[in-house]
Amino acid sequence: MTVSWTPHRFTGGLLALDTANTVVLRGDPQKTFDRLKDPAEIARFADAASVFRAAELGGRRLEAPLPGKIAPVVLAIRETTDRLFRGAASKGAVATGDLPGFLEACAEGLAHSRTEIRAPGRPFGDPATPIAFEAALAVSALSLLQGDTVARLRVCPNCTWLFLDRSRNSSRLWCDMAVCGNRQKASRHYRRRRTAAGGTANV
Repeated sequence: MTVSWTPHRFTGGLLALDTANTVVLRGDPQKTFDRLKDPAEIARFADAASVFRAAELGGRRLEAPLPGKIAPVVLAIRETTDRLFRGAASKGAVATGDLPGFLEACAEGLAHSRTEIRAPGRPFGDPATPIAFEAALAVSALSLLQGDTVARLRVCPNCTWLFLDRSRNSSRLWCDMAVCGNRQKASRHYRRRRTAAGGTANV
């Protein structure tokens, strides 16, 4: 089934986190599903990410001409990223035991890349030319190890997506207030009404 790659699907704050979040409800074996199960969706996701992650990418377009060929590399980066940083979000520290697999997956994503990154104003290299999606994904994932990024990682209590809390006082609760925040508020309101109705019935 074709996925609608809406802005909500890019609320992780970084390309690597958005990609990790393409597996929905990871903690629920009965409900979880993978939006990249069809490799063709990798190219569609890359096209959408080129727009929604333009600031991170410095305007450089992502390219995935052979999604079936790169799928194992993309999925390896996605899964090792989620494992490493989901643990870091809950513990506030990176588990070194998960680093080798993560670094190996990122190295594979960069193995055939011929570009330069991190120049001032050109974080992902020359914005005039496309960059391979798996290479950009690796760069984004590796950037999670720098500075105070780990301290700002969060897991949304509604959908369990990973996101980067860039709020001034690090108090952001939801990956997307308009979606998950409102769902939680509606759920709490419903429970309060049920409780109140039950109390009235027992009088």
